[in-house]
Amino acid sequence: MLELTEDGAFDTATVKPKVSTTETVTSLAKATVVSPDESEKPAEASVEDDDDSTPPPVGNGGKTDNYSWTQQLAELCVTIPVPTGIRTKQLDIQISNKHLKVAIKGQPPIIDGDLHKRIIVDDSFWTLEDSDIVINMQKDNKMEWWKCVIVGDAEINTRKVQPENSKLSDLDGETRQTVEKMMFDQKQKALGLPSADELQKREMLDKFMKSHPEMDFSQAKFS
Repeated sequence: MLELTEDGAFDTATVKPKVSTTETVTSLAKATVVSPDESEKPAEASVEDDDDSTPPPVGNGGKTDNYSWTQQLAELCVTIPVPTGIRTKQLDIQISNKHLKVAIKGQPPIIDGDLHKRIIVDDSFWTLEDSDIVINMQKDNKMEWWKCVIVGDAEINTRKVQPENSKLSDLDGETRQTVEKMMFDQKQKALGLPSADELQKREMLDKFMKSHPEMDFSQAKFS
């Protein structure tokens, strides 16, 4: 069996020259870009169905009966309509790193639930603009897309999120490279093609095979 060691080299200890093998050369784990919580909820595949023909979410967000929201990788914006004439002193808005409550004093909460992911409270704020409460929240993890704002609310298909290419130039080199890789992997998965990491593995394996012509890979099975 041919294995990849921790330092990126192939372990040839168990490969004998000119001896056929039926062992499977094990590739590294796939690097498909999905929201981390998808692995926790495999039963919700319908939300992330690759065959879903619905259009990309507007603003990379969604809309519920009480609010609408948009997002970028690092932040999200929640807009909540309120009756005309409402003033800030009449509002009860509580933002914590994992919970959001929005209410007009003396009335049932408009929003009162756990956030889908953690946020950075010190960098988050809200304003009252005309008849809308606008809440800007900075994500704690700035490298993942949210499926919803409040746990239990309608979810979007994060595989259809479309990052603004014009914003890539605003990112530092390392972050931009990561985002571009995410976008590439999403497109590859949609086409049923290998991810960037899988392509790299195949290239490494090809080089290994070429550098060891004395080994017989004729009956080896690759995955």
